[in-house]
Amino acid sequence: MFTGIIETLGNVKKIVQQNTNLHISIQSKITSELKIDQSVAHNGVCLTVIDINDDIYTVTAIQETQGKTNI
Repeated sequence: MFTGIIETLGNVKKIVQQNTNLHISIQSKITSELKIDQSVAHNGVCLTVIDINDDIYTVTAIQETQGKTNI
């Protein structure tokens, strides 16, 4: 069970809409700890890392996720 512990905050650097998906790029101090295909909770919504570039990582929110969460 997730306890709601917040490890860090990030800054949204870019949001790109591709068809019905949103690609969200976030700058964070934990980026160096992440790996492609790893899930990370964002405001309670688990999203999968699809790209890492320096201190910015990108996740994708598909249409289903957008419709059922506050992302």
